[in-house]
Amino acid sequence: QVYLVESGGGSVQAGGSLRLSCAASESIFRINVMGWYRQAPGGQRELVAHMVSGGATNYADSVKGRFTISRDNGKNTVLLQMNSLKPEDTAVYYCNLKILPNVGDYWGQGTQVTVSS
Repeated sequence: QVYLVESGGGSVQAGGSLRLSCAASESIFRINVMGWYRQAPGGQRELVAHMVSGGATNYADSVKGRFTISRDNGKNTVLLQMNSLKPEDTAVYYCNLKILPNVGDYWGQGTQVTVSS
């Protein structure tokens, strides 16, 4: 079992920035994907951004140009820098780790991000 611990959520005004951090409880030596999903009230969980252990990234169209995902494989962490935040970014953000192929799929506990207008 791999545990993911998130930090960095909070409240900010529109146009502000936040940085989310997620640390895995152990080193992952298989090919894996770490990333962030979010779920707004009444909505479905959706991908925000993810990064493969080799470096490839994928972003939701709604956050391209504003959010940046990065990884420190030595520290088993993934970061999400969120700039130019909008009220529609308000959601619970969840860290996710997928160990390929189909070895494991792990979730953090979620961290609230609230953006006020």
